[in-house]
Amino acid sequence: MATTSQSVLRTREVERTQIPCYVFDSGLELAGHVGQIVMNLIRERQSLGRHAVLGLPTGSTPVGIYRELIRLHKEEGLSFANVVTFNLDEYFGLSPDDVQSFHHWMHDHLFDHIDMRPENIHLPDGRVSSAQANAHCQYYEALIAESGGIDLLMLGIGQNGHIGFNEPFSIRNGRTRLCTLDPVTRRVAANLFFGQENVPTHALTMGMGTILDARKILLMALGEHKAEIVREATEGSVTDRVPASLLQDHGDATVLLDEAAAGKLTSCATPWVTANVEWTTALQKRAVLWLAQQTGKALLKLDEEDFRQHNLHQLLRHHGPVHKLAQRVFGWMMDTIHRDPAGAQSKRIICFSPHPDDDVISMGGTLIRLVENRHDVHVAYMTSGNIAVFDHDALRIADMVTEYNRLFGIDDDKSQLVETTVAESLQNKRPGQHDIEAVQRIKGLIRWSEAKAAAMEIGCGEQNLHFLDLPFYRTGLVAKHPVGQDDVAIIRQLIDEVDPQQIYVAGDLSDPHGTHRMCADAIFRALADIESEKGSRPEVMLYRGAWQEYELHQIEVAVPLSPADMELKRSAIFMHESQKDEALFPGSDPREFWQRAEDRNKGTSATYNQIGLPEFFALEAFVRWDGIPI
Repeated sequence: MATTSQSVLRTREVERTQIPCYVFDSGLELAGHVGQIVMNLIRERQSLGRHAVLGLPTGSTPVGIYRELIRLHKEEGLSFANVVTFNLDEYFGLSPDDVQSFHHWMHDHLFDHIDMRPENIHLPDGRVSSAQANAHCQYYEALIAESGGIDLLMLGIGQNGHIGFNEPFSIRNGRTRLCTLDPVTRRVAANLFFGQENVPTHALTMGMGTILDARKILLMALGEHKAEIVREATEGSVTDRVPASLLQDHGDATVLLDEAAAGKLTSCATPWVTANVEWTTALQKRAVLWLAQQTGKALLKLDEEDFRQHNLHQLLRHHGPVHKLAQRVFGWMMDTIHRDPAGAQSKRIICFSPHPDDDVISMGGTLIRLVENRHDVHVAYMTSGNIAVFDHDALRIADMVTEYNRLFGIDDDKSQLVETTVAESLQNKRPGQHDIEAVQRIKGLIRWSEAKAAAMEIGCGEQNLHFLDLPFYRTGLVAKHPVGQDDVAIIRQLIDEVDPQQIYVAGDLSDPHGTHRMCADAIFRALADIESEKGSRPEVMLYRGAWQEYELHQIEVAVPLSPADMELKRSAIFMHESQKDEALFPGSDPREFWQRAEDRNKGTSATYNQIGLPEFFALEAFVRWDGIPI
């Protein structure tokens, strides 16, 4: 974890925002910085014999911060005995024991691991009735006032700009209250409740007035999916349509971001607009590609007027003339096109697939090419993916096994018992409830069989398929354990056995709570150990998951796919029948996974064609990992 001094060295302030914004290289650095702020506040109050009063959020963003606070408690002796906490919100209708309640979440992620006094922990009570809600909220406000007010309030930001559960158009001076949740908020929360229909429609939340009363506020955001709303909240005008923008009027509010969440801020997306810049090769490439997309012109058709009209005078002055600059960028982009990303010589390759279908969805065409070119291709499925299987599919398999035994005269009382147990368990199961072990194993078996069929469809041999079933995933719930040394050791053992020259890793590194990021973290830790011991490591290529593609200037390798490649890739994706037509965790994109993959691959190809590069049917894109931990 980063120390304060490291955080300062790896952080930069963003210009042209209406509120101070700082960008960190990673969520890890950000968490380390926030941990130091919290620790300094607690120890300052301890020295004065006073309580430190913290306002706390839930969600994916603060997970890393709470892990850092736990580390500070266990390794550096930080005591929370003098800390009083008030959580921002709670779902209405949930009891503290419900796994989706913020009571349960906070104890699981923080309170049960530090020396907080139970009487100093405060959260709104989701069990109160509608008639009691107003009185309960007034009582919550009174508790905050009696504590002396909130010293430090940490916030996340919703994709619609909400903070706490203050949805768009919440009033500025509102206090703690019962509120109606926005459809966007409920859709984002659907994963935790195993379906949007199970998400509560109401919540108890601190109001905007309560939030703005805090002495110091830290608003934090991680990931590309937050980039657009971060830009609106920090560069746009103050408006109740974006509640987070009201923080612009607070006397001590700061926004902390990772690179991805800051990606659409003006000084990050187009730094040449805000200040003089050092025109590195990477920035030249980025600016010229941006210009081609802004003008809709091919690279080699850009002219001086295009550069002048888009504030790129300095670039032209220092690295022109236009035709040479455009030719250089054209050449760099042509160099990204690789029909065989592993090279002419046969190599041993591992594709790490976080879930059982990420391999074929995200880089199925490239796997086809690698197999065709006689590379020794291995696929490592890192988790069982069992929580993403519908209950009715598990029941169908249990029923089928029992019927199979009956048809073939196999007297198996045990299988009958399993079916009965599975049926009763699923019938009595509440939304989001933990599956019993038998159901988890059946669901894992479904994903195992689908992954095997899909990999063999594109030519991977069964002997080269590895089902790692990493321990961090084995919770049976959306929330996972932190990645541990056991996870790293399993990955290290596979790498040692296969001894690959090239490794492919899911590169969705911005989500601190997602399986992709956690899997990447475990792989990178294993590779760091290898490099420390041997002085070298395999080449690592990063691919994107089903939802996003790399920006054009980021792409380092683009693999062309033919119509036949895309047809075979689609066929492999279709082998994942439990995820076909309707997936349990589809995200906010209504398209099926195969549609997302095809649209993305064809879209990347169309972008290449628009800037004047050769036209391909489709492209899969990759970047090379530079060895920096996430």
